[in-house]
Amino acid sequence: MLYYNKLARKAWQHMFLEAGIMKKFFRNALSLGLVLALALTAAGCSNADKGGETGSTEGEVSEQAPALEAEEGEKIVNVGVTDSLGGVNPFVMDQTEINKYAVGLMFLPLVELDKDLNFQYMLADSITTEDNINFVVHIDEAATWSDGTPVTAADLEYTVRRLASPVVNNTTLMLYAFEGTGDDGFVEAGAESVSGIQIIDDKTVQFTSKYPMALTTFENTYARYFHTLPKHVIEKFSEEELLTTDWFNNPDVISGPFFLMEYDNNHYISYVANADYWKGAPKIDKLNIKIVDASQIYAGLQSGEIDITHHTMTAVPQEDFDSIEALENVDTVYGTPITNQSAFIQTANIPDARVRQALVYAIDRQQLVDQLLKGHGEVVDGFLSSASPFFDESIEPIGYDPEKAKALLEEAGWDGSQTLRFYVNSGDNTFVNGAQVLVAQWAAVGIKVEVQTVDLATLMTIAGSTDYDIMAVQYTYAPVDPYPDVSWLLAGEGSWTGYANEEINEALAGTQNTSDMEEITKLYSIIDKKVQEDVPMFSAYIISAQGAVSKRLSGAQPSAYGFFNNVQNWDVAE
Repeated sequence: MLYYNKLARKAWQHMFLEAGIMKKFFRNALSLGLVLALALTAAGCSNADKGGETGSTEGEVSEQAPALEAEEGEKIVNVGVTDSLGGVNPFVMDQTEINKYAVGLMFLPLVELDKDLNFQYMLADSITTEDNINFVVHIDEAATWSDGTPVTAADLEYTVRRLASPVVNNTTLMLYAFEGTGDDGFVEAGAESVSGIQIIDDKTVQFTSKYPMALTTFENTYARYFHTLPKHVIEKFSEEELLTTDWFNNPDVISGPFFLMEYDNNHYISYVANADYWKGAPKIDKLNIKIVDASQIYAGLQSGEIDITHHTMTAVPQEDFDSIEALENVDTVYGTPITNQSAFIQTANIPDARVRQALVYAIDRQQLVDQLLKGHGEVVDGFLSSASPFFDESIEPIGYDPEKAKALLEEAGWDGSQTLRFYVNSGDNTFVNGAQVLVAQWAAVGIKVEVQTVDLATLMTIAGSTDYDIMAVQYTYAPVDPYPDVSWLLAGEGSWTGYANEEINEALAGTQNTSDMEEITKLYSIIDKKVQEDVPMFSAYIISAQGAVSKRLSGAQPSAYGFFNNVQNWDVAE
């Protein structure tokens, strides 16, 4: 799932703020844990090199590189995920969810979304703006490092300034939005200050943007990804050393609930509790994030080797849903519908909007939800699902109407002899089956479509080349901040769709000039209605991901967001 969180955080996402409009994309990463663009340089494991190929087989959880085990009297929780870890050094890691959470357990972000898609303060206790240009971040007065030193504004300023160094060369945070940085997001090597990142007092930092930015965009794009680091500990390292030091593999000073003990990029991440955590000592002693094949999730839940799964880091095969629901030792939880099975249309190849409309009228999307997802999903038009605070429920999705599809095709003078190329991710078994249903329904109205299944890396290459007619991929538009995704996908020539519209551009720019939620909702409604009319993309369905949690575990709930926000309150039955 291309994720703001997962199947892509995305491919080739470089966002340029120009004339107040972000034109190219956000985070470089793939949502289902596949990273295309970045080579992570400091991904070594603590104590030893624990990499290597997994030797697991279906039906058993890999123990080739065993995670921490509970000693007598200790409480331990095992989280099952299917994404691989890229790295734990905040300076060089990409922004996939597993990397973000792996680091966030040690170094808190400023804010995080909770399960209800509200921003929950983590290291900060307030973030405000009066003009959508200047953003004032106040660090919680109670926040302390594990060595007892207060977390200060100097820590945050130092962290972000180093992230803006060309030596560090982290392109995933798009720091070019802030004053004092170049178009590439960098400052001079060794810079001692950045004009757009100013310390106001011991607990307050002001960020100044070059262009208007909605508060939700600042919070979701930056505040969730600024993992503040202890300046008093790591300022001894040069910028070059920050990329290679082993300190991040086993840090001895943290702000979060757990110390990292050891990890293996392909098998596990292991933590022990920070007894001095300023929000309260965790109730569990050890935490393992176990990285397993998707086919092993059911077996791990059944045996108790996995206590809980995570909606955005774990791909549970649809064929296992019923088996997991039947387990007596776990509770099954379906998440909010946020993962969009999107189909992008290369409008240069299919220029007539009537043909693109016909493609949607010809398919029974509710049938796909009922049969492929067993009802755990929804049908919408446009980018936003019902989980978004900006969702307009008055927009009625285009219904199944093959006769309407035929009439539109006749009106457009469609040449029924041509064959459209439809590219699908071979790793998505559910939609590989769904694609065949779509092809049959399109054929019924006179549209010939040939499905070509390719691996995800190849699919992303094809998407970038625009050498396709239709391309399907799971894509999660951040519910609270869809702006970067929408602005990229509708950016005209060079985007996946090749589609641009001035009315949409004006509405998008407007979302960044206000903090009024009702006004932002109206603007996104304009966008979704126009997308429904012109169909540069459509949603085959929106997925409600399945999660599961052991009945012995309390205080924890599978969720797309906010999973670890209150991990210090997790507990297990004696």
